[in-house]
Amino acid sequence: MAAYDFVGVDAAGKRHKGALEADSPRHARQLIRDKGWVPMSIAPAQEKQAVATTASGAISQLLQPKMSAQELALITRQLATLVQAGLTLDDALRAVAQQSENKQTQRVLTGVRARVVEGYSLAHSLGDFPLAFPSLYRSTVAAGERAGHLDLVLQRLADYTESRYETRRKVQGALIYPIILTVLSLLIVIGLLTYVVPDIVKVFDSQSQELPLITRALIAVSDGLRASIGWLLIAGVIAGFFIFKALQKPSVRYKWHAFLLKAPVAGRMIRDSQSSRFVSTLSILTRSSVPLVDALRISAEVIDNLPMRAAVEHAAERVTEGGRLAPALEQSKLFPAMMINMIASGEASGELDDMLSRTGQMQERALTGSISTMVSLFEPMMLLMMAGVVLVIVLAIMLPIVQMNNLI
Repeated sequence: MAAYDFVGVDAAGKRHKGALEADSPRHARQLIRDKGWVPMSIAPAQEKQAVATTASGAISQLLQPKMSAQELALITRQLATLVQAGLTLDDALRAVAQQSENKQTQRVLTGVRARVVEGYSLAHSLGDFPLAFPSLYRSTVAAGERAGHLDLVLQRLADYTESRYETRRKVQGALIYPIILTVLSLLIVIGLLTYVVPDIVKVFDSQSQELPLITRALIAVSDGLRASIGWLLIAGVIAGFFIFKALQKPSVRYKWHAFLLKAPVAGRMIRDSQSSRFVSTLSILTRSSVPLVDALRISAEVIDNLPMRAAVEHAAERVTEGGRLAPALEQSKLFPAMMINMIASGEASGELDDMLSRTGQMQERALTGSISTMVSLFEPMMLLMMAGVVLVIVLAIMLPIVQMNNLI
């Protein structure tokens, strides 16, 4: 049976989209009619995927089905539970697809099940949807199928995907407050300078006395901001566009990533984040019997920072030549010393898989600590900056009033 995407119309004229399994397009149309709908279009799911694969650039990315980290973690846990309970892979995929409320997820799982029914392996079937199932996911499943322990590997994948989702959610949650605070602070300052200050300083226009320097400076800033705020916004958009285009060049992006690693607080957080992602990925791959060299190359793909990714790729080359992993990573001076020492200990004791798992947990705790440190430092800094701006505005307004009282 093959998977088909369909569009049907019911008696009320409402359109229905979805995916179903059928022996042929004719059988698919009959199944749609059995629902009481009129079939409008039917196309094999794989054809849509092939169109997406051959399309160019952003169009290809838009046409390929995707899956959120939360959805991937959920279906992995469900699939692992059903397979471990003794269900066949065919029945497990069908049950998970029926359980999902997301139409796109249903279509992806239906397409995967159709390929499995045709006799392909699960890893090969997942490869038809590369944006929904990353290379790490597919490689781990392939290793589990080769070893005959797919249920165990799926459980590990479920733990990994859930852990990755929770870590991402913590990072995003921790960054929301500083971003909101920064935006609100800027809006308050701009509002004070463009609306409040001009109305107040009108009182001093009729006075013949010379205004204090701080007041004249504040009026100049306020007038300049009101006159050029539109141009500033346009300039900001243009500058953002050129910066974005420049960062598309690998050489420029590499230098920018290297600069970020040297930043006082953000650099440590980036290093801990990338190290945690790398070592956790390497752990799940090696524990699933993926060769170390292949695991290193796959793990390098999950690293966003280019210098750190290059360091892992260089380490993979050293390991291929017979070298050890810990010294190869240590040469870059980019990874935490504790992580390197734990990997070296695992290599020396022959328990690298277990040590990588412990290192991943340690790096996640370090990442949580880095986020907490950044947030705790950012909050008082923003409060001090806002207090300083408000103090300058108050002094600029109050000093002329005090001078007028002295003259009276």
